[in-house]
Amino acid sequence: MAENLKEHINEGCALNQKCIAFKSRVLKNVGGSRNIPGCSVCCKSSWNQLQDLCRLAKLSCPALGVSKRNLYDFEVEYLCDYKKIREQEYYLVKWRGYPDSESTWEPRQNLKCVRILKQFHKDLERELLRRHHRSKPPRHLDPNLSNYLVQKAKQRRALQRWEQELNAKRSHLGRITVENEVDLDGPPRAFVYINEYRVGEGITLNQVAVGCECQDCLWAPTGGCCPGASLHKFAYNDQGQVRLRAGQPIYECNSRCRCGYDCPNRVVQKGIRYDLCIFRTDDGRGWGVRTLEKIRKNSFVMEYVGEIITSEEAERRGQIYDRQGATYLFDLDYVEDVYTVDAAYYGNISHFVNHSCDPNLQVYNVFIDNLDERLPRIAFFATRTIWAGEELTFDYNMQVDPVDMESTRMDSNFGLAGLPGSPKKRVRIECKCGTQSCRKYLF
Repeated sequence: MAENLKEHINEGCALNQKCIAFKSRVLKNVGGSRNIPGCSVCCKSSWNQLQDLCRLAKLSCPALGVSKRNLYDFEVEYLCDYKKIREQEYYLVKWRGYPDSESTWEPRQNLKCVRILKQFHKDLERELLRRHHRSKPPRHLDPNLSNYLVQKAKQRRALQRWEQELNAKRSHLGRITVENEVDLDGPPRAFVYINEYRVGEGITLNQVAVGCECQDCLWAPTGGCCPGASLHKFAYNDQGQVRLRAGQPIYECNSRCRCGYDCPNRVVQKGIRYDLCIFRTDDGRGWGVRTLEKIRKNSFVMEYVGEIITSEEAERRGQIYDRQGATYLFDLDYVEDVYTVDAAYYGNISHFVNHSCDPNLQVYNVFIDNLDERLPRIAFFATRTIWAGEELTFDYNMQVDPVDMESTRMDSNFGLAGLPGSPKKRVRIECKCGTQSCRKYLF
């Protein structure tokens, strides 16, 4: 067993950096050398795997937190099966760090994993209701049901890892949770979380050259702050709520401005501040996003972030997405239709926000460090009070009523790259929003 541990440690792998500092100490415990001349490769094992290997080899290791006291403490990875014998409940336990063949039946009193037990019974009762319209578990589970529970446990762990990955990558205050109580779908295979635009080939974002010198931007004289310098109105009230009609652009203070982080004209740039949940919908709309907190009317919720590409490239990708039934292209057509945001592969949580013909989010064009009107940032603001637990939606085919000449320049069409005047026939996508005002088709 010690030889297996040394082999596991010495195999080079760039996946795990954190074991390097303790490698020599662990090897010392298994009869190796404290110093490993010229060794700079990472340990193949994760921290938990090294602990499990020490326990398998019955070796204490202070560096890994394995002592004689906890040498024989093993962790439940998930529960595979259930049975009841003479009123005693037993569970088939998959132990972390051990193969499936080493799983064992354990009486309930031997298990301290309260959360895992509770989740196992919740999944079991839900599936029994779906299959047999009853929630009381039988004395023995049929193989199909126990196999489902194993797949559900594996999916849940995969979603937990994905949730941790999303939160590690986010730069905003609001946390992200992930939930799927509908089917066995796991994390999307081809999606990379980003916090700001990723600029495509041949596109340049020019940084702003000047900023305001206001002492208090909210009460700056007309024309003094960034919006006035661009001949536009100040966008927010003192609570950070947008007070402009949809269609009017938002000009925030930028990195050149003398005002600080707490400036009332810095809202979108601070990022998402609400805790949100990516969840699996139960009506065939795939993933969706719900808020876990109350959101006040006219408050900023999130940006639509993705890869900026040319309209020509968007036309090419749009044909592919049409065949997949996907809609991730957002035309940046505030002044002219030159660029598009593609959130199919690179994106933030807005990637998962569904369409509704009666949405609770409104689109605004925002300019901060880049004033090129062909490349606005796309921000979503709440159209009404949104209560905790409500799904967030926006209209993929939003049309903005003109309030003045400025607003007519905004026509935020989502997923329509190449459609107006395009010689290529596009696929009509059925709408599943279910609202009374549903238009039946997205486009």
